[in-house]
Amino acid sequence: MSETQLDDLIATLERFRTLLPAVAEAGAEIQRAIRGGNKVLTAGNGGSAADALHLAEEFVGRFEKERPSLPAVALCADPTLLTCIGNDYGFDRIFSRQVEGLGRPGDVLVVFSTSGKSPNLVTALRTARARGLRTIAVLGKDGGDARGLADHELIVPSKTTARIQEVHTFILHSWLAQLEETI
Repeated sequence: MSETQLDDLIATLERFRTLLPAVAEAGAEIQRAIRGGNKVLTAGNGGSAADALHLAEEFVGRFEKERPSLPAVALCADPTLLTCIGNDYGFDRIFSRQVEGLGRPGDVLVVFSTSGKSPNLVTALRTARARGLRTIAVLGKDGGDARGLADHELIVPSKTTARIQEVHTFILHSWLAQLEETI
């Protein structure tokens, strides 16, 4: 990593610091759902799909402490399901169709997007809200079309995809640490 990249990451983290209370509030939303017997659904595309998978696998497996498995499903994990829904309903519905089938009031949908412009995530957020799920959007840049659609939104103050993804990882790790402190 070059010093310029490191300096950019440090500057992004400094700008992000003001969002720490919002990160904790979103983490508390996840904790309320888990304590209430609900589950977490995650979604993203590309590198953000990796973040969605990462969050879900740490819930079901573990992060740093031994604890009971927690209910979470990454909606981007099953290629047969994604291609089935994409073929029958269109790519814009690959996540919303799963929210319809798996989501229940009190569950939490967490979407990751560096741009907020993905129609399939926007549709999933709208479907989740209509079905009584709580929603968290972890975004970047200006929040894109997803801005304003979630109960909690965290917009990383950067236009650089790599810096946004690095902070997204920090966010999901902070939620996991927060959760494991209270479980």
